[in-house]
Amino acid sequence: MTETKQQESPKTHRAVRWHPPSYDVRVEDVPFPKVEHPDDAIVKIALAGLCGSDLHIYRGHDVITKVHTSGHEFVGEVVALGSNFLAVGGEQAASNGRPVLYSTLKVGDRVVSPFTVSCGECRPCRQGFSSRCARSLLFGSPALEGGQAQYVRVPYAGGTLFRLDDIKPDLATESRLTTLADSSLLLLADILPTGYFAALQLLQHPKLLPLLGGNPYPHTTLALSNPVGEAATSKDLLSIALIGLGPVGICAVVSLLDLLWKNGISYYRIIAIDPHEQRRNLIKAIYNKILDANPTLNQKSTFEAVDIETAKQRGFSADNAGFDGVIEAVGNTSAISLAFDLVRPFGVITSVGVHQDQPLPMPGRALYGKNVSLDFGRCPVRSVFPLVLDLLVRRQDVFGEVGTETSLVDRIVGFDEAKVYYDLFDKGKCGKVLFDPWK
Repeated sequence: MTETKQQESPKTHRAVRWHPPSYDVRVEDVPFPKVEHPDDAIVKIALAGLCGSDLHIYRGHDVITKVHTSGHEFVGEVVALGSNFLAVGGEQAASNGRPVLYSTLKVGDRVVSPFTVSCGECRPCRQGFSSRCARSLLFGSPALEGGQAQYVRVPYAGGTLFRLDDIKPDLATESRLTTLADSSLLLLADILPTGYFAALQLLQHPKLLPLLGGNPYPHTTLALSNPVGEAATSKDLLSIALIGLGPVGICAVVSLLDLLWKNGISYYRIIAIDPHEQRRNLIKAIYNKILDANPTLNQKSTFEAVDIETAKQRGFSADNAGFDGVIEAVGNTSAISLAFDLVRPFGVITSVGVHQDQPLPMPGRALYGKNVSLDFGRCPVRSVFPLVLDLLVRRQDVFGEVGTETSLVDRIVGFDEAKVYYDLFDKGKCGKVLFDPWK
């Protein structure tokens, strides 16, 4: 297939490779990726992320026998394009109804990629459900080589990639956008959109609208524009539990708080749950840091970070009803069981953890008996980029630093330390880790 070559490509590059059956990652030299389809782009990786979802394959939870390059979070620079891009002779996207990036993307552009491929043209993509694209592929899987490498091939790049030069800042954010580091921008690939998606799905659910709009069911509205009125807040507060304080869980907490505050909702109770004290301490520090900068935001609310047993006690100590909504950001049967135990009748469970083949632990009769709504699935990252970018810019106090007591990103390491940090991350002994392929 046709591709542009601004410089002679190397024959090989370094990559973090997973080997079956489990717990075996190696840094190896692999063939340099080539354009295989006119819609492809080749990206030189600046930083790649280690994500909790990578651990499912690492631990051997999936029945996979193929050696492949790991990782699905990356930010970098375009170094080659297929022939369908205008820059190398393709047609104007506007003339054939294709995604506009086929007309604008050029070699040298900085890009961030969602963790899945999306064509931007099929029915799910047109409706905003890009994570369920008809042509979807997951980076870092047997179907598609991942981003923990020096270079990566991106299929359907015109519908998948987000060109950082396309960011259109307003006057309030323009100066801050120019200072965003790659370590911050990489969070757009998966964990920040996924956390935001979890919070948004929960707060937009019809069963929570009586608390958010002030009107009892079924006289509620589908809009989140009306804050809780004083008559409602004097009696019924919004109670939310969040299970799992890994990187996605932390992003979900920050997103949830931001959505509540932006919509004038200040009467709430949130409990963040994790068995690891280190993670609980991190979210407490992040919450306090946000409040120090915005002291009026917490006048009528409570926030706690607790272990599992304490969460169970808190959930039923007040009115024996449980929580209005539960976000499950772990992805296993014990976490979803805890979510079901904590949710109130007519409550909502939103799960963004990557579950495996085990059946759900609660029977249909139990779900029916509680009128519980279950909301599962993968975040449509490409579709929510603009909303999440705004949050990323405004919350640089959390997402803009590396290695501090309140930063989401714990450290940046080279590939030579990949095996060590896979092991530490698997055991919950470190936070979010990024790989610099050139370090």
